[in-house]
Amino acid sequence: MKKLYIETLGCLMNIKDSDHIIAELSDEYELTSNLKEADLIILNTCSVREKPVAKLFSEIGVFNKKRKKDSKIGICGCTASHMGKEIIKRAPTVDFVIGSRNVSRIKEAINIPKTVITDINYDETTYLFKEFRTNKFKDYVNITLGCDKKCSFCIVPKTRGKEISIPTDIIINQIQKLVDNGVKEVTLLGQNVNGYGKRFSVVHKKINFTTLLQEISKIEKLERIRFTSPHPLHADDEFIEEFASNPKICKHMHFPVQSGSTRILKKMRRGYTREWYLDRINKLRKIPNIVISTDIIVGFPGETDEDFENTLDLVKKAEFEQMFSFLYSPRPHTEAANYTDTVDKEVAKKRLYKLQALQKKIVEKKSEEKVGKTMKVLIEKYENGIVSGKSDNFYTVKAKGDDSLLGKIIDIKIKEPHLSSLTGEI
Repeated sequence: MKKLYIETLGCLMNIKDSDHIIAELSDEYELTSNLKEADLIILNTCSVREKPVAKLFSEIGVFNKKRKKDSKIGICGCTASHMGKEIIKRAPTVDFVIGSRNVSRIKEAINIPKTVITDINYDETTYLFKEFRTNKFKDYVNITLGCDKKCSFCIVPKTRGKEISIPTDIIINQIQKLVDNGVKEVTLLGQNVNGYGKRFSVVHKKINFTTLLQEISKIEKLERIRFTSPHPLHADDEFIEEFASNPKICKHMHFPVQSGSTRILKKMRRGYTREWYLDRINKLRKIPNIVISTDIIVGFPGETDEDFENTLDLVKKAEFEQMFSFLYSPRPHTEAANYTDTVDKEVAKKRLYKLQALQKKIVEKKSEEKVGKTMKVLIEKYENGIVSGKSDNFYTVKAKGDDSLLGKIIDIKIKEPHLSSLTGEI
């Protein structure tokens, strides 16, 4: 068989897109980690921030130097969607470009020289992809494609198109097949998972995300359900109650806030206030052992010292166990890219360091609080006498053990806290 080398940048949806690409090509290509032997090299790109886009062209240069003669280079993903033909103009060695909404057309792209397929209105919601996964015990499952939100900083609606939900029966059948093949845990993916059911491309019964969770929970032998990311605006009481009471739903919520200032949230077009967000946090914190993570953008245009202090205050109140924080990065095709009230970069950097220092203290405190507690952990890895996996609430937990524990959910009592993981004993 021919050899396929694939590199993935960006979010979990990109990772799943790469899995789909690998699966679609599996009758002709097998994976390799050696770039020099690859017949086909694919870079699956991200465009949410400026850095991954800049990396695209440097990576193409690396590919050119190391690849063998007659190999092909393809660029996929979100940057492919919004740059299209410009990629081949800037890097003529690229053989094809295929957008994030056109993954099912990968074979078509490979076989036609200099093909550019970037139709963000293309509908893949009823396409049945072949299966590929790297983990025996868990997998990701798309439930929506695209996004209808108009956040002023975000390019995703311009790269992944309008939001369409995948039919419920396709989702249920896919998860059932995974479970039949030994999967214990699934993570439901979407730009806005709790907007599920807003729009289908086929005739479909009325359904929302809460009901979908209930339907998935009926699948026997499926032990864990995760999802990412819910939008705070749509986190109503019904959704939170289902999250709290359903024993199959893991008690970890990635809940992106972006800013702690109502004024900045309005400029971001997020649709909620800091008061609404904190009210949702207070409801969530009543759930035993819950872990909450978030995203925060620092230095958004117009952000004042007072706005930033509001963000620090919200972080102190919410006490996130994990945070992904970034300097604002203007993206093409977004409203915020035209804002002129930019924040000085050095000021923004100082704010980011201050935020991250605060978060580090919170993480240290939260990790220390876990000592002595027992967590249920799905064991995914074994190496040199150590087993590891994710707890129900998404901590990475390690303990002494053997490979007979792989794929099992076991109790581990926490002994030592670390910033990125916890250590315990079975």
